[in-house]
Parts: sequence; structure tokens; C-alpha cells
Amino acid sequence: MKKSDFIFIVIVLALFAPFALSDVLYGWYQTFNAEHGMVMSFLKFAILSTLGELLGLRLSSGIYLKRGFGIWPRAVVWGLFGMAINLAMIIFANGVPIALEYIGMRDASTLMAGPLNVEKIVVAFCISIGMNGIFAPVFMTFHKITDTHILACGGSLRALVTPLPMTQILCHLNWAAQWNFVFKKTIPLFWVPAHTITFLLPSEARVLFAALLGVALGVLLAVAARMK
Repeated sequence: MKKSDFIFIVIVLALFAPFALSDVLYGWYQTFNAEHGMVMSFLKFAILSTLGELLGLRLSSGIYLKRGFGIWPRAVVWGLFGMAINLAMIIFANGVPIALEYIGMRDASTLMAGPLNVEKIVVAFCISIGMNGIFAPVFMTFHKITDTHILACGGSLRALVTPLPMTQILCHLNWAAQWNFVFKKTIPLFWVPAHTITFLLPSEARVLFAALLGVALGVLLAVAARMK
């Protein structure tokens, strides 16, 4: 283990251990999370998903930070993505059960509020399919675009105020890796099962679990970066 690995572990423990050890802090978290869901979505994804990207960088290049990586603009972008993901989860968690009832599945909406059973797992799986089939490809592509833009801006905060050259970036994306790995493999093999579990959790825990999956995303992106 390198010194940087030890420092990374200490930072992670310093961020999260107080909430696990203090009932007062955990109670404050629960209250603030219930009253300010969008703010907490921003913070959860800005912190956890950025940590995931740093871990991915460590796996792909051997270091946690490198010149031009842009940890601060990435954190801001992840925070904004977190707010969008929170809204997407609300939309699909409520909309898919209604669609299932429309095509003949009785009580799909009430099943999600009930105890764990086979029918509830089926509904959660359908919600995950809907979210990952409609929202995820757009989100993943836009995430790649923002990553490319941040790198092109040298990792500086001006990336947040510089217009995105969408046409240029889209034309030069590695669509082979995007389709063959990101879409074709990670969505059905990882994200659909992972988000099925997400939607089986209580609604107040879903965004946090989804943000924790950002750490897994960092690892997956590291694998994709190593692919030719």
C-alpha cells in the first residue's frame, strides 16, 4: 500500500465515520436529507462519485490526482448529475408502476410500499429497466462529454463556464467503447441489477445508495479507460 492509499482511506473515514459514531450527527443527516433532498443529492454525488473517480484514476494510472484531471469541476458536475439522477429516480419509481398497471399488472404501485416478495422484485426490476433503458444512455454519454470538456480545459474551473463544443466532442467520442462496454455490458450486467436493489430500498435511502454506486462507476470507467 502506498502512502497515497493510506491518505485516501483516512480522508474517507474522516468524512463518514462521524455519522456512524454519533447519533446526533446521524439524526441531523436524516432530518436534513428529508427536508432538503435536492441539496443532499448534490452533496452525496459531488463527494462520493468524485471519490469513485479518484479511485478509478488510481486503478488506471497508479495515482489519485494528475495535472488537468479537474477534481473541483468534476465534483460540481457530479453534484448537478446527482440532482438529475434524484429526479429521474422519482419519475421512474412512480411512473413505471403506473405503466405496469396500465398494461395489466394489478397493484404495482402499492406493491412497492409493501413487504419484500417476488412481485415487488419484478416491479423494481421493471423500474430499473425503464431508467437504465431511457435515462442511463443519455446520462452516460453526457457524462463522457463533460469529462472530455473538463480535460480539454486543463481541469480548471473555467470548464464550468466555457460553452461545450458538443458537435466536436460527439464526433470524436470512442463510440466503439461506449457501445461495446459502457452500454452493452455495464448496463445489463451491472446497472440493471444494482438499481433493482436500489428501488427495493426505502425511498430516503435510494439516492445515497445510488451515489455509493458512483464509486463502482469510477472503477468501471477505469476499466473502460484501459480498453483500446
